[in-house]
Amino acid sequence: MQQQPSGPAAARVLVVEDDPTVAEVVAGYLDRAGYAVARAGDGPAALARAAEHWPDLVVLDLMLPGMDGLEVCRLLRTRGPVPVIMLTARGDEDDRILGLEVGADDYVTKPFSPRELVLRVESVLRRARPAPDTRLLRLAGLSLDPAARRATRDGTELALTLREFDLLVFFLRNPGRAHSRTDLMREVWGWDFGDLSTVTVHVRRLRGKIEDDPARPRLIQTVWGVGYRFDPGQTPADGDEGSARPDRRDSED
Repeated sequence: MQQQPSGPAAARVLVVEDDPTVAEVVAGYLDRAGYAVARAGDGPAALARAAEHWPDLVVLDLMLPGMDGLEVCRLLRTRGPVPVIMLTARGDEDDRILGLEVGADDYVTKPFSPRELVLRVESVLRRARPAPDTRLLRLAGLSLDPAARRATRDGTELALTLREFDLLVFFLRNPGRAHSRTDLMREVWGWDFGDLSTVTVHVRRLRGKIEDDPARPRLIQTVWGVGYRFDPGQTPADGDEGSARPDRRDSED
């Protein structure tokens, strides 16, 4: 019996991969899951395909000939918002963090399970859709419209990625409460597994966009031994750097 599609038929996924075998396998699994799949073998071709039909999500290999995946991701971000899942054959954490810092919403390290990749695609697309609770959120000079996926700070629009927006929505809906990175991974990303450095990187990027001084964050506090807390009324003391106590696990923050 043919497998029933589990993904939305209208969702377009652009697979950017220079290895024909990997590209064929990934495209095949996504096609069977019900997605409309387009393929590109290098950066210029990916940008051209995206310009022809803007995708709902991009599966993007980091190591591409000529223009690498980081540059492709940067250029895509200048054209419009689109979720990106980065593929990398490297196990080095610096490469994964670089991908997240240029705006990738997730990454998968080769070799990977195509079924897991499909689940990641479904998760990212699900998070990209407006949440059922679309009430406007206003706190600490921030204003968020979940239905329009629009955020402003003191009237100035913020350029947030998909995950940064979702993370900020979660913080504004749960002010004054401490959340572990495991909790944030589950509530914001929708995963019960994954590299927690993903959360760390996104918190750091979000601080850079909403804090007056990201090195001494006032809004997103680091809670020693726990994780993070959104506290609009908190003003850190000199040298505090937004932490109740220095947390070794968050030293990269």
